[in-house]
Amino acid sequence: MDSKLVPILWIITCATQVLATHTRLEPVGRTYAIVEQDITKELQQKATAIDLDALFNTHNRYQPTNLHTLPRSSNDRVFTVDLTHTLDHDIKDSQDNLLYPQGFSFNPLQYAGLSGGLVAIDGSDPEQIEWFKGSPYFQNQRAILLLSGGYAAEVKQELKRPVYYLTHDIATRLQLKAVPSVVIEQDNKLTVREVHLAAKP
Repeated sequence: MDSKLVPILWIITCATQVLATHTRLEPVGRTYAIVEQDITKELQQKATAIDLDALFNTHNRYQPTNLHTLPRSSNDRVFTVDLTHTLDHDIKDSQDNLLYPQGFSFNPLQYAGLSGGLVAIDGSDPEQIEWFKGSPYFQNQRAILLLSGGYAAEVKQELKRPVYYLTHDIATRLQLKAVPSVVIEQDNKLTVREVHLAAKP
């Protein structure tokens, strides 16, 4: 850099800082007073208006509209479900290229397995809860627990594990008719076992 240029740059820098310190920017154009409430205060007011007890009660008593309720099993029963699906129409991409033709059959278990199994119970039945606690599926964290009744929040808190709801589409696809039911994968098919719990004397 030119040695003569350095002092000039230094003078310009100092002058700029002095001007910035002593320059007051005045409003330009028409201004208006702010009439909106401060967003922080508005959020605080709305937060204090929330009924936390009602909110928690709504959460704890939530059930989906498509919850599939099932009766308690009256006997032990085992059956097999084949998930193989046959397309009733062509499936094409956005360019109208054929991906899968009508009549194509596939089994989803060939692509994604159910290694941990699936258990369906009525969460409002204390005996079914106790049965699940004593089953090998209770310790198996890969096993999926579905409720056909009761409240997931309460069962989750009691069992200290994830809990989901049994919906119409799942129950129909797995052909579930009663609970407790255990679903396991065997040879690319699902074996469903309905468990009869003897009544306590």
